[in-house]
Amino acid sequence: MDIWNVIIYALLAFYFLVVIATVLTVVHERRDPIRALSWIVVLVLLPFAGMVLFVFFGQDYRKQKIFNRKEIKDLKQFENLSYRQLREIDTSSNPAVASNREIITLLLNNNKSLLTTDNRLEVLDDGRKTFSSLLEALREARSFIHLEYYIFENDALGGEIVEILKERARAGVEVRFIYDDVGSWNLKRGFIRSLREAGIQVHCFMPVVFPWLTSKINYRNHRKIVVIDGRVGYTGGLNIADRYLHGTKYGPWRDTHLKIEGTAVHMLQLTFLTDWYFATGIQLRDKEKYLALREEYAGDTAVQIVTSGPDSDWATIMQAYFAAISKATDHIYISTPYFMPGESLLTALKVAALSGIDVRILLPSRSDSKIVYWASRSYIAELLEARIKVYLYYEGFNHSKIMTVDGRFSSIGTANMDSRSFEDNFEVTAMIYDERITGQIERQFMEDLEHSVKLTRKRWAVRSRRDLLKESVARLFSPLL
Repeated sequence: MDIWNVIIYALLAFYFLVVIATVLTVVHERRDPIRALSWIVVLVLLPFAGMVLFVFFGQDYRKQKIFNRKEIKDLKQFENLSYRQLREIDTSSNPAVASNREIITLLLNNNKSLLTTDNRLEVLDDGRKTFSSLLEALREARSFIHLEYYIFENDALGGEIVEILKERARAGVEVRFIYDDVGSWNLKRGFIRSLREAGIQVHCFMPVVFPWLTSKINYRNHRKIVVIDGRVGYTGGLNIADRYLHGTKYGPWRDTHLKIEGTAVHMLQLTFLTDWYFATGIQLRDKEKYLALREEYAGDTAVQIVTSGPDSDWATIMQAYFAAISKATDHIYISTPYFMPGESLLTALKVAALSGIDVRILLPSRSDSKIVYWASRSYIAELLEARIKVYLYYEGFNHSKIMTVDGRFSSIGTANMDSRSFEDNFEVTAMIYDERITGQIERQFMEDLEHSVKLTRKRWAVRSRRDLLKESVARLFSPLL
């Protein structure tokens, strides 16, 4: 036999054994059956490419617990406070809190998410309002500025923010900035160097560097957090990029953000500090400066700041959504740019709608991600069959990530309704128990519906076979996205 044939057969045999070993690993890890079967299909149908994809994106670090925020000793004071508060929640003065006690208890147990009841919130429903408010707050910083973003573009908006940060750093304000290496891939070394030379402490979250890039590339920091002097915080769907002000080829970029004043700001701060520790190995130990719970009264809105990701033992945000959907009695409104909810949430939504709950889901008519776009569309037929009202937004690209239930529960945050946000990415979301704020979010949702088209089963059934094929293929890979 020719030596080259021997080598080829040996390599094929070796590869076959590796595939078998990988499949056994997937089975042994007791993953979600649908995700496990999807990986097995990929490994079998795409022999070499499948192995590469699995090495990069298939490893389950949540179960391996390589991200462990429990190492931070300062978390203990908040854990103890959370459990004490779980026993002492007074729901008599707040109907929205009383009606959502089960969700509050769930999040205290699975995420140590402290319920804060003294907050003032401002819903910022577009880029102009968001960045006008943010720039003003940054200019007023006196002690410290903490920023954490998935995407930070060095464009006109990013440049304006950087100049404010540099000016504040020169004035003696501590400025710390975490950016995600994949989301902010376009940031140049010279840009980062200029920030550091101006006195800004900048760190990348999990740098993607060969050959270590395979270990954690699939787990990205999708959070958007700003905390200024411990008195005001921002979170929600908007990154730092001109597209949120001027739109893109898809038209205006519609999104929702949240300004927070009150004790919930300190919960955002705690999230930043744990991420700072993870990215730098440095604990900021001045509790009076960074973690002190102040007595000032900002407002009367109840909020839980909830985090989720591979540093959590549970898929916290997904569980909260499941609980909220399951206990709905009147209506559920959801706006999300990417919809791949997994079987549990999909079933909960169907059951709610078939039980007579008014379930409305707003999706974009166009998307910045083709495969996610087609995977999301693959769910629409069964949503319509379950009497869920589905709308496609046509006034540009709707990137908002909100959910409201019964006029008493709402959420604004960074998590999309897909498995990547629920399982893989580091996310943060504000769970809000307040009729006034929830009503405001619902009114904006209804305005968005005016710029949308409501789908019908008859209309959806006549889409082309080509679109059906795209949906089917994308759906097959959706558990891996």
